[in-house]
Amino acid sequence: MTDTAIIYNPQSGSGAHTDDVRARADLTGYALKRSEGAGEVITLTEEAVEAGYSTIVAGGGDGTVNEVVQGIDRADAFDDVTLGILPLGTGNNFAKQIGITDLEAAFAALDDGARRVIDVGMATDRPFVNSCVAGLTATSVSETSGELKSRIGGWAYVLTTLRTVTEFDPLHLTIDNRTSDGDAPTWSGEALFVVVGNGRQFAADGTTQANMEDGLFEVAIVKDIPPLDLMSETVLERLFGQDSEHIDRFQASELNIESHSSDPISFSLDGEVIQRRDLEITVRPNVLRLVVGEGYEPAPGDT
Repeated sequence: MTDTAIIYNPQSGSGAHTDDVRARADLTGYALKRSEGAGEVITLTEEAVEAGYSTIVAGGGDGTVNEVVQGIDRADAFDDVTLGILPLGTGNNFAKQIGITDLEAAFAALDDGARRVIDVGMATDRPFVNSCVAGLTATSVSETSGELKSRIGGWAYVLTTLRTVTEFDPLHLTIDNRTSDGDAPTWSGEALFVVVGNGRQFAADGTTQANMEDGLFEVAIVKDIPPLDLMSETVLERLFGQDSEHIDRFQASELNIESHSSDPISFSLDGEVIQRRDLEITVRPNVLRLVVGEGYEPAPGDT
Protein backbone atom coordinates (compact mmCIF):
# COMPACT_ATOMS: atom_id res chain seq x y z
CA MET A 1 0.00 0.00 0.00
CA THR A 2 1.19 3.52 -0.78
CA ASP A 3 2.01 5.68 2.22
CA THR A 4 0.76 8.87 0.49
CA ALA A 5 -2.85 10.06 0.24
CA ILE A 6 -4.07 13.10 -1.68
CA ILE A 7 -7.09 14.79 -0.09
CA TYR A 8 -8.53 16.47 -3.16
CA ASN A 9 -11.03 19.35 -3.26
CA PRO A 10 -12.51 19.42 -6.79
CA GLN A 11 -14.15 22.80 -6.09
CA SER A 12 -10.84 24.62 -5.64
CA GLY A 13 -9.88 27.24 -8.20
CA SER A 14 -11.44 26.72 -11.62
CA GLY A 15 -12.21 23.06 -10.94
CA ALA A 16 -10.66 22.11 -14.31
CA HIS A 17 -7.86 20.01 -12.84
CA THR A 18 -9.73 16.78 -12.03
CA ASP A 19 -8.43 14.68 -14.92
CA ASP A 20 -4.83 15.84 -14.42
CA VAL A 21 -4.89 15.12 -10.69
CA ARG A 22 -6.44 11.68 -11.20
CA ALA A 23 -3.92 10.79 -13.93
CA ARG A 24 -0.96 11.85 -11.81
CA ALA A 25 -2.27 9.98 -8.79
CA ASP A 26 -2.61 6.83 -10.89
CA LEU A 27 0.91 7.27 -12.27
CA THR A 28 2.52 7.73 -8.86
CA GLY A 29 0.37 5.19 -7.07
CA TYR A 30 -0.85 7.75 -4.54
CA ALA A 31 -4.28 7.20 -3.01
CA LEU A 32 -6.79 9.84 -4.10
CA LYS A 33 -9.60 10.79 -1.72
CA ARG A 34 -12.06 13.26 -3.16
CA SER A 35 -14.05 15.67 -1.03
CA GLU A 36 -17.71 15.95 -1.99
CA GLY A 37 -18.97 18.55 0.47
CA ALA A 38 -18.18 21.31 2.94
CA GLY A 39 -16.07 20.15 5.87
CA GLU A 40 -15.38 16.75 4.36
CA VAL A 41 -11.67 17.50 3.82
CA ILE A 42 -11.19 17.50 7.60
CA THR A 43 -12.95 14.16 7.98
CA LEU A 44 -11.05 12.58 5.07
CA THR A 45 -7.78 13.73 6.61
CA GLU A 46 -8.63 12.18 9.97
CA GLU A 47 -9.58 8.95 8.22
CA ALA A 48 -6.30 8.97 6.25
CA VAL A 49 -4.36 9.35 9.49
CA GLU A 50 -6.25 6.47 11.05
CA ALA A 51 -5.59 4.36 7.93
CA GLY A 52 -1.86 4.82 8.43
CA TYR A 53 -0.89 7.22 5.63
CA SER A 54 2.34 8.98 6.60
CA THR A 55 2.20 11.69 3.90
CA ILE A 56 -1.06 13.55 3.40
CA VAL A 57 -1.29 15.93 0.46
CA ALA A 58 -3.74 18.85 0.40
CA GLY A 59 -5.03 19.13 -3.17
CA GLY A 60 -6.65 22.55 -3.36
CA GLY A 61 -6.19 26.16 -2.34
CA ASP A 62 -5.26 27.80 0.95
CA GLY A 63 -8.59 26.83 2.51
CA THR A 64 -8.05 23.17 1.66
CA VAL A 65 -4.54 23.30 3.14
CA ASN A 66 -6.02 24.75 6.32
CA GLU A 67 -8.67 22.03 6.53
CA VAL A 68 -6.08 19.28 6.08
CA VAL A 69 -4.02 20.84 8.89
CA GLN A 70 -7.18 20.94 11.01
CA GLY A 71 -7.69 17.24 10.33
CA ILE A 72 -4.10 16.42 11.29
CA ASP A 73 -4.51 18.47 14.47
CA ARG A 74 -7.79 16.77 15.41
CA ALA A 75 -6.14 13.40 14.89
CA ASP A 76 -3.25 14.54 17.12
CA ALA A 77 -0.91 13.41 14.35
CA PHE A 78 1.66 16.18 13.88
CA ASP A 79 4.33 13.74 15.07
CA ASP A 80 3.24 11.07 12.60
CA VAL A 81 2.37 12.86 9.34
CA THR A 82 4.13 14.88 6.64
CA LEU A 83 2.05 17.50 4.80
CA GLY A 84 2.34 17.99 1.04
CA ILE A 85 0.49 20.48 -1.16
CA LEU A 86 -0.91 20.45 -4.70
CA PRO A 87 -1.64 24.13 -5.52
CA LEU A 88 -5.06 23.94 -7.16
CA GLY A 89 -6.75 27.04 -5.74
CA THR A 90 -7.13 30.61 -6.94
CA GLY A 91 -4.29 32.29 -5.05
CA ASN A 92 -2.31 29.37 -3.57
CA ASN A 93 -0.54 31.86 -1.36
CA PHE A 94 0.94 29.43 1.13
CA ALA A 95 2.10 27.02 -1.58
CA LYS A 96 3.96 29.89 -3.24
CA GLN A 97 5.63 30.80 0.05
CA ILE A 98 7.14 27.32 0.26
CA GLY A 99 8.24 27.07 -3.38
CA ILE A 100 5.36 24.93 -4.66
CA THR A 101 4.43 26.96 -7.73
CA ASP A 102 2.51 24.45 -9.86
CA LEU A 103 1.66 20.76 -10.18
CA GLU A 104 5.03 19.92 -11.71
CA ALA A 105 6.86 21.46 -8.76
CA ALA A 106 4.44 19.82 -6.32
CA PHE A 107 4.93 16.26 -7.60
CA ALA A 108 8.69 16.77 -7.96
CA ALA A 109 8.86 17.88 -4.33
CA LEU A 110 6.76 14.93 -3.17
CA ASP A 111 9.15 12.63 -5.00
CA ASP A 112 12.47 13.95 -3.68
CA GLY A 113 12.03 17.47 -2.29
CA ALA A 114 13.24 18.71 1.07
CA ARG A 115 11.26 18.20 4.26
CA ARG A 116 11.22 20.96 6.87
CA VAL A 117 9.56 21.17 10.27
CA ILE A 118 7.66 24.45 10.63
CA ASP A 119 5.65 26.34 13.22
CA VAL A 120 1.86 26.24 13.35
CA GLY A 121 -0.26 29.13 14.59
CA MET A 122 -3.21 28.52 16.87
CA ALA A 123 -6.15 30.92 16.99
CA THR A 124 -7.61 29.66 20.27
CA ASP A 125 -8.42 26.09 19.10
CA ARG A 126 -8.04 26.58 15.32
CA PRO A 127 -4.70 26.00 13.56
CA PHE A 128 -3.36 28.10 10.71
CA VAL A 129 -0.12 27.90 8.73
CA ASN A 130 -0.01 31.06 6.64
CA SER A 131 -1.77 33.96 8.35
CA CYS A 132 -4.51 35.17 10.64
CA VAL A 133 -6.02 38.43 9.38
CA ALA A 134 -8.45 40.65 11.25
CA GLY A 135 -10.43 43.42 9.62
CA LEU A 136 -10.67 44.80 6.13
CA THR A 137 -9.03 41.97 4.19
CA ALA A 138 -10.87 39.33 6.21
CA THR A 139 -14.13 41.07 5.29
CA SER A 140 -13.04 41.15 1.65
CA VAL A 141 -12.35 37.40 1.69
CA SER A 142 -15.87 36.68 2.91
CA GLU A 143 -17.44 39.08 0.37
CA THR A 144 -15.44 38.02 -2.70
CA SER A 145 -17.57 35.98 -5.07
CA GLY A 146 -16.48 32.69 -6.57
CA GLU A 147 -17.27 34.03 -10.04
CA LEU A 148 -14.95 37.00 -9.56
CA LYS A 149 -12.14 34.75 -8.28
CA SER A 150 -12.60 32.50 -11.31
CA ARG A 151 -12.35 35.45 -13.70
CA ILE A 152 -9.42 37.41 -12.27
CA GLY A 153 -7.78 35.13 -9.70
CA GLY A 154 -6.13 36.56 -6.61
CA TRP A 155 -6.75 40.13 -7.75
CA ALA A 156 -10.40 39.53 -6.85
CA TYR A 157 -9.57 40.13 -3.19
CA VAL A 158 -7.82 43.41 -3.99
CA LEU A 159 -10.74 44.58 -6.11
CA THR A 160 -13.23 43.68 -3.40
CA THR A 161 -11.06 45.54 -0.89
CA LEU A 162 -11.16 48.68 -3.04
CA ARG A 163 -14.91 48.40 -3.39
CA THR A 164 -15.51 47.99 0.35
CA VAL A 165 -12.90 50.27 1.89
CA THR A 166 -15.10 53.38 1.90
CA GLU A 167 -17.79 51.42 3.76
CA PHE A 168 -15.60 49.69 6.31
CA ASP A 169 -15.70 50.81 9.94
CA PRO A 170 -12.26 50.62 11.54
CA LEU A 171 -11.67 48.09 14.28
CA HIS A 172 -11.35 49.40 17.83
CA LEU A 173 -8.78 47.04 19.34
CA THR A 174 -6.35 46.29 22.08
CA ILE A 175 -3.56 43.96 21.02
CA ASP A 176 -1.69 42.52 23.96
CA ASN A 177 1.71 41.10 23.07
CA ARG A 178 2.14 38.40 25.70
CA THR A 179 5.73 37.97 24.51
CA SER A 180 6.68 41.35 25.97
CA ASP A 181 7.57 42.08 29.57
CA GLY A 182 5.28 44.29 31.61
CA ASP A 183 1.54 44.73 31.80
CA ALA A 184 1.02 47.50 29.23
CA PRO A 185 -0.72 46.45 26.00
CA THR A 186 1.44 46.53 22.90
CA TRP A 187 -1.08 48.50 20.90
CA SER A 188 -4.51 50.06 21.31
CA GLY A 189 -6.50 52.13 18.83
CA GLU A 190 -8.28 51.97 15.47
CA ALA A 191 -7.05 49.70 12.69
CA LEU A 192 -8.12 48.83 9.16
CA PHE A 193 -6.67 45.39 9.60
CA VAL A 194 -4.17 43.31 11.51
CA VAL A 195 -2.03 40.60 9.90
CA VAL A 196 -0.48 37.89 12.06
CA GLY A 197 1.85 36.04 9.71
CA ASN A 198 3.25 32.58 10.28
CA GLY A 199 4.17 31.76 6.69
CA ARG A 200 3.49 35.18 5.20
CA GLN A 201 4.74 38.61 6.14
CA PHE A 202 4.07 42.09 4.81
CA ALA A 203 7.53 43.61 4.91
CA ALA A 204 8.81 46.93 3.61
CA ASP A 205 11.72 45.21 1.85
CA GLY A 206 9.35 43.43 -0.51
CA THR A 207 9.76 39.91 0.89
CA THR A 208 6.62 37.95 1.52
CA GLN A 209 7.80 34.70 3.11
CA ALA A 210 8.20 34.83 6.86
CA ASN A 211 10.56 32.65 8.85
CA MET A 212 8.35 29.66 9.57
CA GLU A 213 10.81 27.97 11.89
CA ASP A 214 11.68 30.67 14.45
CA GLY A 215 8.71 30.34 16.83
CA LEU A 216 7.57 33.91 16.11
CA PHE A 217 4.75 35.60 14.24
CA GLU A 218 5.30 38.62 12.00
CA VAL A 219 2.63 41.12 13.07
CA ALA A 220 1.57 44.14 10.99
CA ILE A 221 -1.10 46.60 12.15
CA VAL A 222 -2.44 48.92 9.46
CA LYS A 223 -3.87 51.89 11.30
CA ASP A 224 -6.91 53.82 10.14
CA ILE A 225 -6.17 55.71 6.91
CA PRO A 226 -8.44 58.20 5.13
CA PRO A 227 -10.16 56.25 2.33
CA LEU A 228 -9.03 58.67 -0.38
CA ASP A 229 -5.40 58.19 0.66
CA LEU A 230 -5.83 54.44 0.55
CA MET A 231 -7.48 54.57 -2.86
CA SER A 232 -4.83 56.84 -4.39
CA GLU A 233 -2.30 54.05 -4.98
CA THR A 234 -2.31 50.30 -5.53
CA VAL A 235 -3.33 48.83 -2.19
CA LEU A 236 -0.53 46.31 -1.79
CA GLU A 237 2.14 48.76 -2.94
CA ARG A 238 0.82 51.54 -0.72
CA LEU A 239 0.54 49.52 2.44
CA PHE A 240 3.07 46.72 2.24
CA GLY A 241 5.75 47.84 -0.20
CA GLN A 242 7.32 50.54 1.95
CA ASP A 243 7.75 51.70 5.52
CA SER A 244 4.81 53.85 6.52
CA GLU A 245 3.69 55.86 9.51
CA HIS A 246 0.39 54.05 9.15
CA ILE A 247 1.88 50.61 9.84
CA ASP A 248 3.21 49.19 13.10
CA ARG A 249 5.22 45.97 12.95
CA PHE A 250 6.59 43.64 15.61
CA GLN A 251 7.25 39.96 16.31
CA ALA A 252 5.42 37.87 18.89
CA SER A 253 4.96 34.28 19.92
CA GLU A 254 1.70 34.94 21.76
CA LEU A 255 -0.82 37.76 21.59
CA ASN A 256 -4.43 38.52 22.34
CA ILE A 257 -6.66 40.63 20.09
CA GLU A 258 -9.67 42.11 21.87
CA SER A 259 -12.44 44.20 20.35
CA HIS A 260 -13.75 47.31 22.09
CA SER A 261 -17.03 46.91 20.20
CA SER A 262 -19.95 44.63 20.99
CA ASP A 263 -19.79 43.31 17.42
CA PRO A 264 -17.52 40.36 16.63
CA ILE A 265 -14.47 40.77 14.43
CA SER A 266 -14.01 38.81 11.21
CA PHE A 267 -10.77 36.81 11.34
CA SER A 268 -9.49 35.05 8.23
CA LEU A 269 -7.43 31.94 9.05
CA ASP A 270 -5.69 30.98 5.80
CA GLY A 271 -8.77 32.34 4.02
CA GLU A 272 -11.34 30.63 6.26
CA VAL A 273 -13.38 33.28 8.09
CA ILE A 274 -14.47 33.02 11.73
CA GLN A 275 -16.19 35.57 14.00
CA ARG A 276 -14.84 36.40 17.46
CA ARG A 277 -14.87 39.35 19.87
CA ASP A 278 -11.44 38.37 21.12
CA LEU A 279 -8.86 35.85 19.99
CA GLU A 280 -5.85 34.30 21.69
CA ILE A 281 -3.13 33.57 19.12
CA THR A 282 -0.14 31.39 19.97
CA VAL A 283 2.71 29.61 18.18
CA ARG A 284 3.26 25.88 18.34
CA PRO A 285 6.93 25.85 17.35
CA ASN A 286 8.41 23.23 15.03
CA VAL A 287 5.49 20.79 14.95
CA LEU A 288 4.49 20.32 11.28
CA ARG A 289 6.66 18.30 8.90
CA LEU A 290 6.23 19.87 5.44
CA VAL A 291 7.26 19.06 1.87
CA VAL A 292 8.83 22.22 0.40
CA GLY A 293 10.01 23.29 -3.04
CA GLU A 294 13.30 24.76 -4.20
CA GLY A 295 12.16 28.33 -3.55
CA TYR A 296 11.60 27.81 0.16
CA GLU A 297 13.98 29.75 2.42
CA PRO A 298 14.40 28.45 5.99
CA ALA A 299 15.58 31.88 7.19
CA PRO A 300 14.44 34.54 4.69
CA GLY A 301 16.19 37.87 5.01
CA ASP A 302 19.32 36.45 6.66
CA THR A 303 22.61 37.16 4.97
